[in-house]
Amino acid sequence: MIKVAVTALSPTALSPTALTTQYYTATSLDGFVATEDDGLDWLFPLGAAKDTGYPAFLAQVGAVAMGASTYEWMLRNTDMVLEESGSVWPFTQPTWVFTHRELPGIDGADIRFVQGSVKEVHGRMMEVAGEKNIWMAGGGELAAQFHDAGLLDEAIIQIGSVTLGRGKPLFPRRVTNPPWRLLSVRQIGSGLAELHYALPRAGDVAPG
Repeated sequence: MIKVAVTALSPTALSPTALTTQYYTATSLDGFVATEDDGLDWLFPLGAAKDTGYPAFLAQVGAVAMGASTYEWMLRNTDMVLEESGSVWPFTQPTWVFTHRELPGIDGADIRFVQGSVKEVHGRMMEVAGEKNIWMAGGGELAAQFHDAGLLDEAIIQIGSVTLGRGKPLFPRRVTNPPWRLLSVRQIGSGLAELHYALPRAGDVAPG
């Protein structure tokens, strides 16, 4: 799930000279990005946007991708989004929402409802993003589809100091060989740790 209020940026997250597709999200200690009913109330007490590098991260984003559940969360929580970002829709970037259902738009927002191959849509996103990055904002299953297609370059994951027991998984795939390559770790206040990973491409093998 997308998290407007609690996001941060490690220095290596910026890619000023090359377009990068990044999965940037927050998760509980036990690996859930949201509760079973797509709730994020557990996340808000752990930090605030003003205390993070989120604006700098977003400035490097030229296109956003998200799933229907993430988009619907934003529709249900417009008051919260408005309070945190100053707008009911916090992105000026074109946003592609993957959905099989008919969903309402938001006045003044560049939202493009799509379905089908993530590879085809990713190509269109690259054309629009130019030299900026693509933010794969969630949820976990959509991020995994981008990974399956060899389109995901980095994961920037903030781990909150709470457990949920059950919910929507961070990344519903098995990734073992090669593992993701850890680039940096940093602490955000007392409630979050940010891990920044480079993701291997298809055919890569971990060194023996």
